[in-house]
Amino acid sequence: MARQKPTSGAPTPAIHDRAFGADADADRALAERDPSPQLTSAQTRFLRGQAHGLKAMLQVGGKGITDALVAEIELALEHHELIKIKVAAEDREARDGMIDAIVDRTGAALVQRIGHTAVLYRQSRDKRQIVLPRA
Repeated sequence: MARQKPTSGAPTPAIHDRAFGADADADRALAERDPSPQLTSAQTRFLRGQAHGLKAMLQVGGKGITDALVAEIELALEHHELIKIKVAAEDREARDGMIDAIVDRTGAALVQRIGHTAVLYRQSRDKRQIVLPRA
């Protein structure tokens, strides 16, 4: 059964509960982090080409998005800058929600999403390997 988006502009219960729930400290820490990079269409095309030959490095399983998974994604992004991950959720909305949550928690840019696979990019703080085309 497909979930419909609210038309009144009011936040959905899950968003409302999260904003005022126990995850408020995590949300504040997330807001302090650099926002995910905004990529131009030329940069996105370039990164999609670079990611074409990559294999998925990590897989999100039945436990969902844990702190350990986020830490592994952070390490992979710092080391490789461009990674593929697989999300094993059957429902498209759940899969898209998990990918969006990973992007939010890691501060990465979503380059591409095809089926169960997502390509993420975040420039390394220590050792920059990928030079993006100009904007």
